[in-house]
This record gives sequence, C-alpha cells and structure tokens, in this order.
Amino acid sequence: MKTHITLLTLAVASLSALAADVTGTWKAEFETQRGLQKYTFMLKQDGDTVTFVELLKIQDNEINITYSGKISGNEIKFTRKVGDFGSSEATAKREGGAAPAAGPGRGGRGGFGGPIELKPDDKPAFPNAPEGFDKAREAIAHGKLEMVEYDSKSVGNKRKALVYTPPGYSADTKYPVLYLLHGIGGDEEEWRRGGHPEIILDNLIADKKAVPMIIVMPNGRAQTDDRPGPNAMATAPAFGKFDQDLLASLIPFIESKYSVKADRESRALAGLSMGGGQSLNFGLGNLDTFAWIGGFSSAPNTKPAAELVPDPEKATRQLKLLYISAGNKDGLIRISQNVHGYLKEKNVPHIWHVDEHAHDFQHWKKGLYNFSQLIFR
Repeated sequence: MKTHITLLTLAVASLSALAADVTGTWKAEFETQRGLQKYTFMLKQDGDTVTFVELLKIQDNEINITYSGKISGNEIKFTRKVGDFGSSEATAKREGGAAPAAGPGRGGRGGFGGPIELKPDDKPAFPNAPEGFDKAREAIAHGKLEMVEYDSKSVGNKRKALVYTPPGYSADTKYPVLYLLHGIGGDEEEWRRGGHPEIILDNLIADKKAVPMIIVMPNGRAQTDDRPGPNAMATAPAFGKFDQDLLASLIPFIESKYSVKADRESRALAGLSMGGGQSLNFGLGNLDTFAWIGGFSSAPNTKPAAELVPDPEKATRQLKLLYISAGNKDGLIRISQNVHGYLKEKNVPHIWHVDEHAHDFQHWKKGLYNFSQLIFR
C-alpha cells in the first residue's frame, strides 16, 4: 500500500535560519502489523524541525498520528507518536540519496508501538489452538448473552456490560466470574464482535476443558460519555480510572444479580491491549479481589513491572495464575517482555506465551482460549 501525502501547510519550528531546505520528495517505509507501509511525502519547510499529522484507522476509529523530525542533510529522523499510546522511530531519505543504515538493535518487524527484538524466552507456552475453536457448534448446549445496566458510583450514571452465562446456568449453582476487558477503540461489545467469547467458552465447556463460568464484558472507559468517539486515544485517561467503577460498582452489581462465588479465588481479570494493561494494573494492585490475572498483548498503559509487583513474595503467595502473552509480530511486545523479565528475575511464577500473531484478535482469541482453560481449577 503506497500513501501519497501532499502537505499544503507544515507546522514548522524555525530553530535555525541556516538549516538545510527539505523541500522535495521523500520516501520512508514502516514495518507494521498491516505489513510494509510505504510513504511518499512532499514537504515544504522554513526551519530545521518538521511536524505533520497522519490519520490512521484503528478499531473503526480514525486516530491522529503525529510525526516530528529533525533535518540532517539528506535525512529526517522522525518520531511517530500515536497519541499517548506509543511511539516509534524511522528515517526518511531525500529521493535520489543512499538508503540510511539501520540503527543498532532494531532488527525484526516494528511499526505500531515500535521495533521488535525477540529474545530466547519469546516462544509459545502452548500449542496453537485447534481449527474451529472459535466456530459455533450445533450439537452442544449454548450459554446466553445479555446486556445489563448498573449504577456507577464513580462515573455517576448508568453503565452497560455484556454478560455471558454458561450453558445450563442455574440460580442453584454458584459460578466463578471472569471480568474481560477491551481495547482503546472498543467498548462492551468489542469482545463479542471480534472474539466471540460465548462460542469459545461454549465449546470448551462442552469438551470439559473449562469450568462453567460467567464472563462480564464491561466498558473500560470510565467517563460519562463512554463511546470511543472520533479520537479514541483522547479517552485514555478514563481507562486509568476504571478500577473505581469495577471494584465499587460493577462487581457488587454482578454479585447481587447473578449466582456467583464472591471470593477472590473465584474472580479473574483479563483483557486485550489497553484492557490487558488495565488487568495487570488493577488485578496485581488488588490481589485481595482477584487471584487469576491475564494480559493479552498489554498496551503502554501498563505500569512498570516494579510498580505492578512491588512485593514479589506476597504476589507469589496470593496469585493463582498470572498469564502474559503477545504476538511476535506485535510492535507492543516490549511491554509484556519487560513484565516477564522482571517476574523471571524476582522468581514470581507466571506464564509467558508468545505466538506468531500481531496486535490483533487472532492473538486475543487464542489468549482467551488458553487462559480460560487454566482458571478456577
């Protein structure tokens, strides 16, 4: 895919009246989860710093991506920033010049989130999910999905959550609960749209590979207008406040409406991307509430590992499972690599699983498939 960007107006910071003129045609390439993206830029410039904005569609939302670069001869070294979500670097070369050399330590695929450097531990912990694990089967019992509304004390209005109850759900039985969180551009329906947890769990329960459980899929954007809107990245601060809504309002509501076990060993918290970061932040920060925690390709909202697990011995005593995963084509893999490295150094038991996928539902669905078989055992 080749994108031609014509810049009629550039935001230029004039730091030096003597800077070389960048007017002309430039080419750059980014390795992304969508493959190799080739760009042609027609630039006009009055100083030695160039900035411009690209629109990128992520999860049905158009996101502003800001490029800022310093001019050095026939090169511009760009920083590509996706809101507050992550950044990467690339070098553009004036057309007709020699290709710039790759920087040190930048092997592998990059793009969204940055370059990828795989390490010896970055390998699968499980075999690939079998064909059809996410396809509906006719001859088995099926659970139910229903949309519920609850009063949020922290947000101050009614909020929605999608709830899966397993086949044969009965008020005479107490069930464990998995709280399953979505990504930056999603909402309470994202898992159903892209991952179909109801199908995955129906199949696993029918094959007696998973404990019958309730799955709660809330909206992790804790603000009055919790829709992604035209710029989902701008809603990132609301994801950081979701723990107040989860702990004080959603969990009590679920435990009053459904027949559930209300102890920490019967609660799990997991999510994808931004929701993976939330799960690690809120789960590891509230081990008196959650014993089973999973982060599937967690995003840069994830706290530094030493903050996530400040007391490794206590975490080791309380955790029943800590599951961390990423795809080896995911530009955000470094977030999870850093968490795994710290946990390994501190001898905190956990699972580190790296498969062949990118930052996408192929990885997230298989994360749920693996995680749900391990919890509540």
